Amino acid sequence: MNPKPAAERPRIFTAPLLLSAFVLSVGVFSPGAYAQQYTGPGSCSSTSCHGSIAPRTDNRVRQNEYSIWIVRDKHSKAFASLTGVVGERMAGILNLGKAESAPKCLSCHALDVPASQRAHTFDLSDGVSCENCHGPASGWLGRHTERGWTHEQSVALGMVDTRDLIQRSEMCLSCHLGNPQKFVDHEMIAAGHPDLYFELDAFSASMPRHWKESGEPGEPDGTDPWFDVREWATGQAVQLQQSLTQLASQAQGKTWPEYSQLECYACHHSLGPAEQSWRQARGYANRRPGNPPWNPSRYIVFREIAKQVDEPGTQELDKELAHLANLVSDPASDHAAIAAGATKSVRLAHDLASKLNHLTFDPALTLRLLHQIASDADSISNQDEHAAAQAAMAIQSLFVAYDRNEKVQNAPEVRSAIAGLFDQLQIPSSYDSVRFARQLREVNALLH
Repeated sequence: MNPKPAAERPRIFTAPLLLSAFVLSVGVFSPGAYAQQYTGPGSCSSTSCHGSIAPRTDNRVRQNEYSIWIVRDKHSKAFASLTGVVGERMAGILNLGKAESAPKCLSCHALDVPASQRAHTFDLSDGVSCENCHGPASGWLGRHTERGWTHEQSVALGMVDTRDLIQRSEMCLSCHLGNPQKFVDHEMIAAGHPDLYFELDAFSASMPRHWKESGEPGEPDGTDPWFDVREWATGQAVQLQQSLTQLASQAQGKTWPEYSQLECYACHHSLGPAEQSWRQARGYANRRPGNPPWNPSRYIVFREIAKQVDEPGTQELDKELAHLANLVSDPASDHAAIAAGATKSVRLAHDLASKLNHLTFDPALTLRLLHQIASDADSISNQDEHAAAQAAMAIQSLFVAYDRNEKVQNAPEVRSAIAGLFDQLQIPSSYDSVRFARQLREVNALLH
């Protein structure tokens, strides 16, 4: 699935159709007959609870969360997408039987929990609903409406703390990237499943958001007008961390090499005359021509913000990932060495995520990041389409935050130039590094 402009929002990115899900598997003791059971979205849909049509503005709970989800959020259609022509065709190719009953599909397109954890109100066909992200509600459902009840008390009874950006990112990425238990591999992509993109801030805006962040009226923790920049940065760090965790697991499996870890368009690209090939003109540094390289897109843009919080740590991560890329791109490499290198890099990425989650952002840092990403045009563009997509999403998210707070005078021109980045990503196999780099430089020239 490729990034496309979103006509109804000032943001340009529309999230892929692969819809996130999260299953909380660690039991937490709580009283009640249905402790650790999933009750389904209907238990949240009352107009006096979260099913109101109009949002409230006098406190942090909008009370129209269910209404937004059921009408506007594609997560609510996740299960239904399995019954369509493409879903059934994929299931047939993969010999899964019916997609709507295949665990491989349900793990991300529904809330596929054991029967013992399903309350009588639970319905698998609800798709990706409230408890996919917030955890089983039976422990805290009734009590969280009591006067004086705190978010922390709900978390203690099994609610997932989505206010924490690291936990939120891990939850989203459990499907929008995958984990050692569930992931979209090369076989699934060949069968027709969309490739996976992710950027926390842009994807959250495209859901659309049914919650208030710390910069909005009614939030008890004060305001942070640059919250979404921190959201973007933290999400990028966790994405790298989770992708490396997945790589370490897959490298130790029986089916390595797993081609979904490599750069798809190193092989799947349009062929033309040699004199028009930017790939051949670029060359094949540090790898044998013909060997598909590791997909570096989850780091090539993120490293710009990583340098701002921990220059020595970023240098160490640069070194480790360069070594890892060489190992992954060589079919003869020792699998255990790949897993060990990925695991070491996971720890470095985790440390950066923790620092970014508490970093204070401001106009100067945000503008500096925009310039650094846009000015690194040749390096990013030459990594291939995946890195270009990450750059486009990053610039979009950062500029939306910067313009909202600083009221950029030439904002329409900048937005048009950013849209030009996404225009070049609509047919990934025809991606042109030279043209994308030129467009990045145009964006950079317009930023003031």
